[in-house]
Amino acid sequence: MKKIWIDGFEANVPQRLGSSQIAFGLLKTLEQIDKKNEYTILLTASPMEDLPKERVGWRYRIIKPNAFKTWIAIPWALFTAKEKPDLFFSPTHYTPGFSPVKKVMMVFDLAYLRFPQFFKPRDLYQMKLWTYLSIKSAERIITISKASRDDIVKFYNFDKQRITVAYPGYDNEVFYPFKDEIKVKKVLEKYGISGDYILFIGTIQPRKNLIRLMEAFCKIDNLKLVVVGKTKGPGRQGWMYEEILNKPKELGIEGKVIFTGFAPTEDLSYLMRGAVAYALPSLWEGFGIPVVESMACGTPAIVSNISSLPEVVGPTGIQVDPYSVEQIEQAIRIIAFDKKLRAKMSKEGIKWVERFSWEKMAKEVLRVFEGLGGLEGKGVLRLRSGSLKLGGLEKK
Repeated sequence: MKKIWIDGFEANVPQRLGSSQIAFGLLKTLEQIDKKNEYTILLTASPMEDLPKERVGWRYRIIKPNAFKTWIAIPWALFTAKEKPDLFFSPTHYTPGFSPVKKVMMVFDLAYLRFPQFFKPRDLYQMKLWTYLSIKSAERIITISKASRDDIVKFYNFDKQRITVAYPGYDNEVFYPFKDEIKVKKVLEKYGISGDYILFIGTIQPRKNLIRLMEAFCKIDNLKLVVVGKTKGPGRQGWMYEEILNKPKELGIEGKVIFTGFAPTEDLSYLMRGAVAYALPSLWEGFGIPVVESMACGTPAIVSNISSLPEVVGPTGIQVDPYSVEQIEQAIRIIAFDKKLRAKMSKEGIKWVERFSWEKMAKEVLRVFEGLGGLEGKGVLRLRSGSLKLGGLEKK
């Protein structure tokens, strides 16, 4: 039996997207499938109702302060624990800078190195510095695609043998092919959607390539673009999104583009089932869970031909050059106006996404945990190799 501590902050939020969605799915499944090891989940607030309930071998511990949890609260908890854990796992890019035990971390993607212009200067500096320090002191890294694994090796010179690829899963009790026409109609009415549409779901930010996607709609008639994603208010939201929100007016296609804002999970599957296709021509993705969810609902996907997205759709989706508005437009036309092709892609996609599940991901993570030994015993930040360089894409 191992004593495992986990940073549960990302999972303990009300509106889960991306990293929070993965952290929640992973924690929930680990609790279900592993009754052997002993888990302590560190939180900065009381656990939300949908997190697993405490039991023998699964407990929560509230730590303070929230603002400095990675550099003060978590290290303090680790050093002062009467019984030290065997390892600490962080399902985020950041691990405690000082730790008496071995650390396993999760890296989703390195988009901030490939597209630094799309990040606020302060956020970019923090991500580059903290991720660098975390990676260099980690015993093992778990990532969500082969593309991200290769980037970690390239930019941080991390041993490939110590990186595990664990694909995220999806909720197959919510996202499945059955189409309830009445419920779909009600959800579409809720968001003011009528007629045929292409669906996008994700954080509203430049990396998602929404401007080129909207430009592709300029010459397409009888089709709308529905954009689901939060920009303002509490919780996770987008950034540098003003130009994206203003683009439909600039292009003269206000009537073709619908921004719904945030949509709860119970609505997403119906928005997916009502769409003729899901589009994610992103400039870079660590994985792309909404792509899998849409395909599970029987909705074909149009994605970029770069980063992890070819891994996600395999041979079942349409892949485009994300920098080519013409290719994006052609793909939309092909899939939107060819019912036979959509039916074929729908059937193939439903079968393809069976390879993705939270249980498979959790089992891969458990193999990493089981492969580690006991205490590190150093108590200080360990930089395994390389010098501290925070600028550019040069190999560390």
